[in-house]
Amino acid sequence: MNETDKAKLVEDLIDVICKEGMVDREKATPDATIESLDLKSIDIVMILTAIEEKFDVYIPMDGSFQEAKTVQELIDALATYIQKEKA
Repeated sequence: MNETDKAKLVEDLIDVICKEGMVDREKATPDATIESLDLKSIDIVMILTAIEEKFDVYIPMDGSFQEAKTVQELIDALATYIQKEKA
């Protein structure tokens, strides 16, 4: 996956996080914490489910994505996972 594809993937992930988590786009900065965005575990599950549908991948709800503390950590974990699954 090239840098352009990765940048688009990151933008798409932020879009899903904002839409499903009902978060203002300008608040979803890389260093924003999940807590500061007031995302609860049910919101994270909804976000992960929407990402599964959008990218046609299975995302395990085993906690690794649930442990992300910042938007950047969540996006990095998801982007890495999706790239691996699509490889």
